[in-house]
Amino acid sequence: MSRSDYYSAFMDAIHQGHSADPQVAALLAQPAFAVYRNTIFKGVTDALAANYPAVRRLVGQAWFHSAALAYARQHMPDDACLITYGQHFPAFLAGAQAAADLPYLADVAALDRSWSESHLAADDPLLNAAGLHAALTAGRNVRLTLHAAARWHWSAQHPCYAIWDASRRDDTAPMEQPEWRGEGALLTRPQGSVLWRQIGYGTCCFLDACRAGADIAEAAALALANEPDIDVAAMLGELLQAGAFTCFH
Repeated sequence: MSRSDYYSAFMDAIHQGHSADPQVAALLAQPAFAVYRNTIFKGVTDALAANYPAVRRLVGQAWFHSAALAYARQHMPDDACLITYGQHFPAFLAGAQAAADLPYLADVAALDRSWSESHLAADDPLLNAAGLHAALTAGRNVRLTLHAAARWHWSAQHPCYAIWDASRRDDTAPMEQPEWRGEGALLTRPQGSVLWRQIGYGTCCFLDACRAGADIAEAAALALANEPDIDVAAMLGELLQAGAFTCFH
């Protein structure tokens, strides 16, 4: 057997717990292999639990452990550093039959993932608000560069922000019943700690446009087209205060 074939058979044995290859089957027969296999899955499921705390709190330890095992069998980590593990977990939950009665769960997972990405992002400087104001007053149509830690998510059908926000708190107070409508969230890290706030669809569209390279006038027009009542100046001020941008050009 070639080295690559042996590795594939070995990884299949880790995933499935059995192997048709005699060499790998001999390893499986050893008691230590079961310990090794269980240790691997415990490591990845513990990592998922740490990376998706709001999801775990919502569904409980037993449900989460079962879902995490199912995910791990399809998506083993490709990096020894598990702090980034679980990139595809929101999409996995969106397609999981077990989560069919929890249609908001994938959106909550997406916000957990956004928190991790914001936490681990590079340390960008914050945009000079006075400089931007001067440029806009002078009639310049600038492009805004997003801060490396800025993340946002929009759910058209579910109050994902309210559910996620309540599930991330340390207190044990019961969550109030949210108004069932679409919500968005912005996560930033202006001073070393991840902060989050609720935002509307127009703001999400504005940020999407900035990420795609649109200038500020184009981004504002897109925000107004999708949320006609939005106050663009107030929205921009809130985004600057939150630390969503690092510079303009």
